[in-house]
Amino acid sequence: MKQAVVEVTQRIRERSAATRRAYLARVEAAINRPRGSDRMGCANVAHAFAAMPSSDKLRIVAERAPHIGIVTAYNDMLSAHQPYESFPALIRDEARKLGVTVQVAGGVPAMCDGVTQGLPGMELSLFSRDAIAFATAIALTHDVFDAALLLGVCDKIVPGLLIGALHFGHLPCVFVPAGPMSTGLDNTAKSKVREQFAQGNVGREKLLEAESAAYHGAGTCTFYGTANSNQMLLEAMGLHVPGAAFIHPHAELREALTRDAVRTLLGITKGANFTPIGRLVDERVILNAMVALLATGGSTNHLIHWVAVARAAGILIDWTDFADLSKSTPLLARVYPNGLADVNQFQAAGGPGFVIRELLDCGAMHADVSTVVPGGLREFGKVPERSGARLQWRDLPTTTIDDSVVRTAAAPFSEEGGLKLLTGNLGRSVIKVSAVPEDRHIVEAPAIVFDTQEQLLAAFKAGSLERDFIAVVRFQGPAACGMPELHKLTPPLGVLQGRGFKVALVTDGRMSGASGKIPAAIHVSPEVAHGGPLGKVRDGDLLRLDAVAGTLAALVDDITWAAREQAQLPDAQAEINGHGLGRELFAGMRRNVLSAEQGACSWL
Repeated sequence: MKQAVVEVTQRIRERSAATRRAYLARVEAAINRPRGSDRMGCANVAHAFAAMPSSDKLRIVAERAPHIGIVTAYNDMLSAHQPYESFPALIRDEARKLGVTVQVAGGVPAMCDGVTQGLPGMELSLFSRDAIAFATAIALTHDVFDAALLLGVCDKIVPGLLIGALHFGHLPCVFVPAGPMSTGLDNTAKSKVREQFAQGNVGREKLLEAESAAYHGAGTCTFYGTANSNQMLLEAMGLHVPGAAFIHPHAELREALTRDAVRTLLGITKGANFTPIGRLVDERVILNAMVALLATGGSTNHLIHWVAVARAAGILIDWTDFADLSKSTPLLARVYPNGLADVNQFQAAGGPGFVIRELLDCGAMHADVSTVVPGGLREFGKVPERSGARLQWRDLPTTTIDDSVVRTAAAPFSEEGGLKLLTGNLGRSVIKVSAVPEDRHIVEAPAIVFDTQEQLLAAFKAGSLERDFIAVVRFQGPAACGMPELHKLTPPLGVLQGRGFKVALVTDGRMSGASGKIPAAIHVSPEVAHGGPLGKVRDGDLLRLDAVAGTLAALVDDITWAAREQAQLPDAQAEINGHGLGRELFAGMRRNVLSAEQGACSWL
């Protein structure tokens, strides 16, 4: 086992001792209660099962057969979630064959960040994670279930479902993915058209044609953003049927894996293999997820989400833990935006199974953890396939299948992981270095300060950004406006970088898994709305973003810096941030939300 893994695990365990102990005590108390239909009053039981066939009622109440609750994020708005429409019927059919019963316990909201990108709806995106957790709790609080299947894939949905499920830690749980869409227009070509559009070289018709060729069918978007990082992390946590992450929604193998999720769940619901999710997700499992993220150059959103997930299980992690792990975690995958391949090519090259096996073999992950299958995490280093009517799992080759996409731990793309912590007099932030060219890891340039992303876009269109600069986009944190992703800034900044200018972005907002080739110090904490020092930066200040040394600083003398007043969010902007398209309803979340490094939780 790598020393950093041992040391970080131990300090997480020590830091979390009191909160984890209290959490497990609550889990054990819930486990030791009588079953739901035995514990509840007759009227409660009758209401719970009123719409079920009489044979199912008999199984639940008289025969005491396991009863499974489904929490689904199905809707037609998300391409990744559209396949879930047919899953409950499929699951119910398989459950009946196995002599157990199923109910859809509830649905959770699921918004598409691709639809809301750069629009007011994006200001609800981060908070939707907690709304999903709340909805999961509402579904499961009917409290008649012996286990749960969780159907969700995309950005905030998986973390929200996981946070909600961990608050029902007494239940065995299995996550059921739906898979990525088939490969369309490649991401590099799509990005080129976006940059051409930003420069006015192509029109809206050409841009829409390119975007529609990239996002064209059922399944997750094929770049390695937050949604697909979710699936990698769930594999590393042992919460899927092994290898289920990146199988196409319409493949025969997908149906087999979905049916097997029922069998897998039953295997941990009763008897000697009883494994509730609250016991399964311990410090080692959380650390394995962190390592998987770093080893694949995954989404920076998870430096927020997995802090919140860990807190839901009574485990306390921070960005220093990520940074220390990153120093000893090899970068084993290059998937767009930190490479040219999409997730289908990643899967063909070995995918999560190859990466997990390599990380286990080199001592970068804990092998001695519980998973939803008896064989433990080693089973997640294999790939599923059909053998007649049966599912089976085969070992992957020991050598690299395509070393432009996935590599062995002995010959990685980099000796360090894809994410880094930056500290300095501007606060603490993170950067996705795996996607940034090495000659751009250090940028020193004057600051240009913006209060909104629209101001930066307007400056680009006016031609006033044709120079070296570091864009400071402030008042983008969770308390200010819900911490939207700022992807609309990538094309213009990419154009300027392509023209030879030194450019970078520093913000208390998010860029997520698609930040790409622009050096971006994001999630700056404390945020400006909470008095963060980024609010002291003025136009013309010399800033230095140094991803090699891990620093982010304003090169302003200490006396001048100390005398500076903190910028305040303009009243007019605060009014805009708080109203329209439902933003009023989230005012309480904006008031109560913790910092990005504390998981941007609104429920603590």
